[in-house]
Amino acid sequence: MSNEFLSKEMDIVNAIKTVYDPEIPVNIYDLGLIYEVDVKEDGKVRIVMTLTSPNCPVAESLPQEVHDVVADLEGVTSVDVSMTFDPPWDRDMLSDEALLELGLL
Repeated sequence: MSNEFLSKEMDIVNAIKTVYDPEIPVNIYDLGLIYEVDVKEDGKVRIVMTLTSPNCPVAESLPQEVHDVVADLEGVTSVDVSMTFDPPWDRDMLSDEALLELGLL
């Protein structure tokens, strides 16, 4: 992988880290809600994500927010955000940063 490609992937992850679950003061990446980020050389981005629960009140707005922050990045030509609940999210998916922020570490 080229440095430019890795930089684009890091930019995408950093953009996703600006999106927060409104009920938990941690970004959705560190919460473990992002299962996959696939970046193609042509700028097409595919993101697979979940929510803390299927009944989450931001089930429609959160994926759209992820789409929008990634689509705004230079070099991104298209963004596809897919939702899944398999596997279901659980607390074990929290990053060390999230555990620390929530006082669980």
